[in-house]
Amino acid sequence: MKRVNKMEALKSYLESKGLKSTAQRDYIAAVFFKTDTHISLDELIKKVKRKTSKVSYATVYRTMKLLTDSGLAIERQFGDGHSRFENVPEHGHHDHIICMKCSKSFEFQNQKIEELQAETAKKFGFTVVNHKLELYGYCSDCS
Repeated sequence: MKRVNKMEALKSYLESKGLKSTAQRDYIAAVFFKTDTHISLDELIKKVKRKTSKVSYATVYRTMKLLTDSGLAIERQFGDGHSRFENVPEHGHHDHIICMKCSKSFEFQNQKIEELQAETAKKFGFTVVNHKLELYGYCSDCS
């Protein structure tokens, strides 16, 4: 599988939409692309502001909207009222299990679940283009 240069993909997307590549936008995207967790806007802006205090919340929000629209980020809601963002996985689709008390989350892959979903879609005559599975409960620390 060819590894995608995410900054090049972002620049290409911006160009296709007639948008400018700015230093702030590039820096926010670079910080996000180095993130390997589900990050909130507040957490991202704190990371960005470590280097430059001249970035506003609105700029971070708009940049994450662009990354989501371009397919380079996925916005997630884990039931706690906060949006979190993750990089599009290079190693394929994964699902999540989330603690309802502390919001700890884990990613997992299960081929049997994927096969059951495909069988179910086929049974009902659906062509699946996207899906997500999120399991909610309590982690061992919170049970």
